[in-house]
Amino acid sequence: MSPKSRGRPAGRGRPKRPQRAVARLRLSEQILLDARRISQVDDVLPAELWASEWLGEVRQAAPPGETEAEHLVCTEVAGRATAGPTPLGMAAVAALLRVAPESERRMLTEAAAILSISQPAPPWAQAPAWVPTGAWRAVDVWESERVLLVEYGSHTLMAVIHDDGGTSLARLDVLDPGAASRWEEFRASGDVPMPLRPAEPSEVLAELAGALRETDLAPPRAEESLIALRALAWSRSRDRLPGWPDWSPLPADDRQRLIDDFAGDDPVDRALAGLFLDYGDARFAPGALAWSPGRVAIFLGDRLPAGATLEPEQRDRLPGALRRWVRFALERRGVAAEWIEPVETAVDTYLPAWSR
Repeated sequence: MSPKSRGRPAGRGRPKRPQRAVARLRLSEQILLDARRISQVDDVLPAELWASEWLGEVRQAAPPGETEAEHLVCTEVAGRATAGPTPLGMAAVAALLRVAPESERRMLTEAAAILSISQPAPPWAQAPAWVPTGAWRAVDVWESERVLLVEYGSHTLMAVIHDDGGTSLARLDVLDPGAASRWEEFRASGDVPMPLRPAEPSEVLAELAGALRETDLAPPRAEESLIALRALAWSRSRDRLPGWPDWSPLPADDRQRLIDDFAGDDPVDRALAGLFLDYGDARFAPGALAWSPGRVAIFLGDRLPAGATLEPEQRDRLPGALRRWVRFALERRGVAAEWIEPVETAVDTYLPAWSR
């Protein structure tokens, strides 16, 4: 559903993996040796991509439970670089300074100042911070997937966010400038409708930062784009990080009205409607009625929401009631019939996960 990789400029988006010199070297030593790849480039973006890739490698290599891997490697790089100043050390520190967490900036800034006494800074080291020139957001008909585009003049930062089972980043990429104008080229025939609309850059970056925060709560993921571009995405969005969203339950009157409209006086349908409604209210960020194929899969994969108990008749009637409920819910949300059908089909597809 999300854009394909067309539009990514050469050398951007998924930078070549760092060339590790010798396996027995510490990561900090490998980083300093590998800095030869950025010491003479003119453009700051390759340097940021290089540093982001290495910080991703560091995070992936950290043992379970290690929460300070980036701090430790930044400290080691800065210490080794200042102990024996070289142009490569200067380049490595300057690149890390562009994308490292805010907590490391003071230490890296001090290291760069020490190195500048004897080492020339790379051509890109004093490049100003990136300022977005435009932003766009695309959301699918079920509000289960979002694509964010942020234009920076020389490139476009893209994020794909999934909202089926909580918010998480599915992909990051760096595309050519003007990617938004070619949005339809990225889409395939038959894709779920996902119109791209202009948005305030500050709002889009806040969404990106919120998704990064929630994704970071889970164990590091192996998707190459998330490893390579996580630090760069944080560097662009960290100052827009919003507070945690408040959750308000569906008002009791609205809940009662929906159950009445769906089930009438049938006690079994009323109980099942309450189950579906309460599950969606607690789990679906866009709202209790925002069912999608993925949300159906997660609901049935849960086998039963925690604490729920079904009577035999309720269990027998749940599959049919769920099919009717997703149509009822999505019609209330104004979703076109052709995009309700895949959600109904998902009920049959994922029922074995619930019934076994």
